[in-house]
Amino acid sequence: MNSFISSDLFLLMLTTGLFCLGGIIYRRTRLALLHPVLLTFVAMIVFLQTTGIPYSRYQEATRILDFALGMSVVALGYLLYEQVERLRGSLVPVAVATLVGCVTGVLSVVYTAKAFGAERMILNSIAPKSVTVPIAVSVSGPLGGNVSVTSVVVFCVGIFGSIFGEWILRRCGVRDPEARGFALGAAAHGIGTARAIEIGAVEGALSGLAMALMGLATALLTPWMEKFLY
Repeated sequence: MNSFISSDLFLLMLTTGLFCLGGIIYRRTRLALLHPVLLTFVAMIVFLQTTGIPYSRYQEATRILDFALGMSVVALGYLLYEQVERLRGSLVPVAVATLVGCVTGVLSVVYTAKAFGAERMILNSIAPKSVTVPIAVSVSGPLGGNVSVTSVVVFCVGIFGSIFGEWILRRCGVRDPEARGFALGAAAHGIGTARAIEIGAVEGALSGLAMALMGLATALLTPWMEKFLY
């Protein structure tokens, strides 16, 4: 039995099965705290801790999911292509928003962590917190960050944005659907975009655009900013 539950097939099926179950629960309840990604994340932690299966074994068994996640980044280019017409009249505002969002997102978390005495490895790990995991780990890894820490931080940021992002924007008086969607995608990457799609078509489209642009900006600018952070 132990060899079976630690097999590639079982761990892969368990992960996808839990995510599908979480999706069903979320669609029926519509509670942000029951997001399928969050439920799967917590359930797998409990399972691995209970069974004593090391994370390295789980990572090896589910590497096909990592590969698919990396391939999904290519789809970000299509999101940009879909929004070409919308961008024609808003190129400057979108570019400025992306640049400011990228710089603010990186500097705010790095300087906050530095204030609490975090070491350089942690700072490099959390700097690309607002972009999708494949891009974030490809940025933090070469800088000397821990990609496991990066993955967890990116996940937590996405979940937080999905749960509280709309409420924060509403409290700040942000009513424009394009601005709301762009903010969710820029701050909470894919999980925030999933939430934006639930809010409305315009929010979803702009959130996808923001996620793509933020990924590009973070990949290009974070290594450059790293030289001035320490």
